[in-house]
Amino acid sequence: MMRHIERYLAESLNRNLFTSVSMLRPPYTCYSRLYVYYLDRCDLPSIVDPDLIGIWIEDETAILFFHQPKEDFIASLCRASGASIVYQAELGYDDWEAGVEIRSFSTKTLQIRPVWEPEGNLQPGMQEILLDPSVVFGSGFHATTRLCLETLELVILESGMKINSVLDLGTGTGLLAIAAARLGVRRIVALDNNPLAVDVARKNVQRNLCGDQIDVQPFDLMESLPDMDFDLVITNLYKGLLIRLFEDTGFWHNGLYLVSGFIPGMESDLLAALPSRGIKMLHRGNAEQWRLWLLQYGEGLAGDPGV
Repeated sequence: MMRHIERYLAESLNRNLFTSVSMLRPPYTCYSRLYVYYLDRCDLPSIVDPDLIGIWIEDETAILFFHQPKEDFIASLCRASGASIVYQAELGYDDWEAGVEIRSFSTKTLQIRPVWEPEGNLQPGMQEILLDPSVVFGSGFHATTRLCLETLELVILESGMKINSVLDLGTGTGLLAIAAARLGVRRIVALDNNPLAVDVARKNVQRNLCGDQIDVQPFDLMESLPDMDFDLVITNLYKGLLIRLFEDTGFWHNGLYLVSGFIPGMESDLLAALPSRGIKMLHRGNAEQWRLWLLQYGEGLAGDPGV
């Protein structure tokens, strides 16, 4: 059996036969235990295995997630590809999500339901988003994402501002992009630098029948900036990347910026990185220890972003 696996892997490496997977599929209906293998190289073939959840690529390494233990398979993969195991772990799905319970929740007009929960009755005026978070960071069930969802509703439905286009930087599962589509935005571009996140987001967009409105693409913000000509830019990112973006003049274009992913102790550094002119703070939000800003940028604007 081991020789058969190794020969199959070697042939697949040569012929590039594998196809990556990233979502729940039979016989699995939910995520329970995660078996995680961290390898020291990322140039691995995609793997067809019924127990594979997905492969997270980061810093020239690969993190493989399975529903079941795969020591023999991983050992064969390492021999065939020249990779080595940095570490391996077994953990519960909630532990991977930093203790966040993944279950349905609602905002004013949206109900977000993980794919493993049964369908319920939607209240009048509510729209549902069905989500498979897979093992992508920013699953959509974190406090920062809920804060972004509530602010999206505020901007699109209640502010009176016309939002026809949205750019979602670091889309993760694609939830915020899908929410914008549900709220009536016509054109949405969702970007992420991680292939697994791009795959998961695309499948969630397809699942929610939003493909005509949302374009999900791979993009590395550390290398360059995309086209920033959008009515609303969403940046639910980490502090270091936010500062890098804020300090790049090409990041700023007339429009709104929804900024989240930071805690109160980071605000002074982020404020210092904002342009000295043309920025107006429209709204500050908070949920648990997390903070959110809604900024407006315009060359003719006069305003103190610290207010």
